Amino acid sequence: MSPSLPIPPARRFALITASTAAVAVACALLAACGSGEGQGQGSAHAATAAAPAPVVGVLTVQPRAVSLSTELSGRTAAFLLAEVRPQVAGIVKSRQFEEGGEVKAGQALYQIDPATYRASVDSAQAALAKAEANVVTAKLKAQRYDELAGIDAVSKQARDDAQATLKQAEADVAAARAALQTARINLGYTRVAAPISGRIGRSTVTPGALVTAGQTTALASIQQLDPIYVDVTQSSAELLRLQRALASGQLKRSGNGQAKVKLVLEDGSAYAAEGRLQFSEVTVDQGTGSVTLRAVFPNPKHTLLPGMYVRAVLEEGVNEQAILAPQSAVSRDAKGNATALVLGSDGKVQSRTLKAERAVGDQWLVSAGLAAGDQLIVDGLQKVRPGAQAQGQPWAPAAAASTPVAAASAATVR
Repeated sequence: MSPSLPIPPARRFALITASTAAVAVACALLAACGSGEGQGQGSAHAATAAAPAPVVGVLTVQPRAVSLSTELSGRTAAFLLAEVRPQVAGIVKSRQFEEGGEVKAGQALYQIDPATYRASVDSAQAALAKAEANVVTAKLKAQRYDELAGIDAVSKQARDDAQATLKQAEADVAAARAALQTARINLGYTRVAAPISGRIGRSTVTPGALVTAGQTTALASIQQLDPIYVDVTQSSAELLRLQRALASGQLKRSGNGQAKVKLVLEDGSAYAAEGRLQFSEVTVDQGTGSVTLRAVFPNPKHTLLPGMYVRAVLEEGVNEQAILAPQSAVSRDAKGNATALVLGSDGKVQSRTLKAERAVGDQWLVSAGLAAGDQLIVDGLQKVRPGAQAQGQPWAPAAAASTPVAAASAATVR
């Protein structure tokens, strides 16, 4: 290995100068990088601090008059119902109606064999004639004895006996006349007539059947369907609440007459005609704790048949200072309480606990927690939380607005 040669002084100076320049360049680069990173972080903080508050759709709460109603389930019942039963015994000779058809009051439905009853009428007529004949002879005898008693030709006892015989004969005439009337009534009962007008159901007997007076099985049933009853039940607690609301003035009757009632049929369709509440039962069912209400509806087309399940919508009254909140603006907390967010006058979001009594369409009827003038947040609830800043813009339902939040040109509520 050859020994190292000494570096000349000029070359040593050049190497030192180059190393010093390299170190200076590196330091300058490091300083530039550090300065750029610090400026970026500062810009990010400034951008975060300058971010605008989220925009939410708000609804200004305003009391207004609302007609309140209650939907109750019930069933229809015939306005009049008559079960046709025979009042005399005999063989049914004919049926004189079409099952399921309309019948009029007094129309013949069945004919029972009248032969024996016609004979009874003839016998009663003969008995009446005999009694009337006895009256003639008894009257003549009583008159003669009265004249003879005046001249003491007969005793007063004989005259009294003649008078008694006459009265007995007259009583026999009255009894015979009543028996004749009874026989005629029974003969008339062999023609079984409709007691009311309406639609008649199926017949339980056919010609040739033996029927008896007062039998438990009806020959047929007639129901008057126009108008028709609708019987619904309402809990006694709900009835008391309604009475208190009316007494306190919170609710006012919507009319001076009977309450209006609307029907929803089993298939969900609305019944065309409107009914009237007729009466409320005077006692509470101990088993169910409910009260029966009866409404009457016109039924000219016989759309409603007895026994149908329906839902009746009863008018309760008008709440003239009702506060309504869209259901989309109301949520439930862990305890099940209704809550909503309100934008305060300072632009901060507030949480309110509401008392939502009932649903009115797609809104809640709020009796506590909201007041007139409150800015209820309806849209953009996911953007804010209680205590945060927000900007409010007037909210409109989706059907009326093209965006969930009203147009940007609307006035901003702070």
